[in-house]
Amino acid sequence: MKLLLVEDEKALADNVRAYLGNEGNICELAADFNEATDKLSGFSYDVVVLDIMLPDGNGLDVLKEIKRHNPDTGVLIISAKNALEDKIQGLELGADDYLTKPFHLPELNARIKAIYRRRKFQGKTDVTFNEIRVNTETLEAWVNDEVLPLTVKEHELLLFLIANRNRVLTKQSIAEHLWGDNVDFLDSFDFVYQHIKNLRKKITTAKGNDYIKTIYGLGYKFSNQ
Repeated sequence: MKLLLVEDEKALADNVRAYLGNEGNICELAADFNEATDKLSGFSYDVVVLDIMLPDGNGLDVLKEIKRHNPDTGVLIISAKNALEDKIQGLELGADDYLTKPFHLPELNARIKAIYRRRKFQGKTDVTFNEIRVNTETLEAWVNDEVLPLTVKEHELLLFLIANRNRVLTKQSIAEHLWGDNVDFLDSFDFVYQHIKNLRKKITTAKGNDYIKTIYGLGYKFSNQ
């Protein structure tokens, strides 16, 4: 998953990013309202973890921007305030869930995964596309009953392709999903081709169909058509 954490407490933000990163996610940080809206205008995210209290604005205003421009993005509100009206207002504005500080990192991770499953895969842990099956919890994948030996990046790439099946994905959008804002330091997107090539080979070696279509000059499409 590609995540954005909007949180001004640096120690907490660093701990959350480290934990979520160890779980195989790309987690970017924004410390205030302006940085959050800047990142949201330039990148797309699966889930935004959003603090209500920001030094230069209200997190609920960030939520409004998300729902106005990126309505498919999941939102988990976090806040030290446990006031009922904040929770109700956030949920009414379109947030998916609400977590009060202090929280345990495993619970945060579990709630993020639940939002992602609901948003992308109707709440399912096992995601299937014809003979391909992917487990979003265990990071395992199969073609029929044969295990696919995928790396973490290949697993994330396969989920990204399935979630966006029948849509053309540019190399840049794939790169941003897999590497976050670190793509700014890359000279090219050649590594995307290599990941696609490796994933395609592993699927076909396991006697699966090649659903990854190269759209020349644009990118790739995952489709059985």
